[in-house]
Amino acid sequence: MIWRMRELTELIEVEDPAWPDLQALFAACPIPLTVFAPDARESTRGLLQLQVTARSMLGGLTLRSGGLLVDDGWVRVFGGGSGEDGGLPSLAQVNGFPAAFDPAWQASAGLVVAHDVLGGVFAVNGVDPAAVGRPGQPGQMTYFAPDTLEWEALDIGHSAWLGWLLSERLEGFYSALRWEGWRAEVAAAGPAEGISVFPFLWSKQAEDVATTSRRTVPMAGVLGISADFANQIGVGDPGFLGLV
Repeated sequence: MIWRMRELTELIEVEDPAWPDLQALFAACPIPLTVFAPDARESTRGLLQLQVTARSMLGGLTLRSGGLLVDDGWVRVFGGGSGEDGGLPSLAQVNGFPAAFDPAWQASAGLVVAHDVLGGVFAVNGVDPAAVGRPGQPGQMTYFAPDTLEWEALDIGHSAWLGWLLSERLEGFYSALRWEGWRAEVAAAGPAEGISVFPFLWSKQAEDVATTSRRTVPMAGVLGISADFANQIGVGDPGFLGLV
């Protein structure tokens, strides 16, 4: 089978685009949600490199939104990038897409689609997850957990994950990692910032996160510390966690 690059118009001009379904999902979301307007250049650059159409949830988010702040910013979902100060970087920027379309480039380690404020990473598996030490099946969602420094298979695809994320089920997923007053602390952090916790979340001393010390730092620092310690404690290199 010969692979053919699809032009941008083929990716955008589709029947049954996902955006109306996404808008309905946003409207029904029971938790605080901010939807950024996209940066036109970044959104089309991302869609072209992904080679997915606007019919998919991933394509719709990339083309029509600048990203999402979920639950007052606890989770940041990347899209077309807001292009504004205080907004979110684009999916293309976070994953280091080439400046111009490159048919040879792919996110072989997995496509990072969201970060949470504690340094957790949501990613779509690449074509061979086992080759890069990731669990789960190709194309399914995985989560790098900041309290274990390991990747976990979520056993769902991107569309189902987005529906789960924008629901009341998110609270149960994070219940052990939240503390009284967390919402105000998270809302005060910028989209490129995370919350550094000490003692570290993966230590026995942090079993009760309410007793820890927390401060707002650049997200790059939160991710870098997790990667360094994953190697030091023998969990192994987590690989690419996204550029912020």
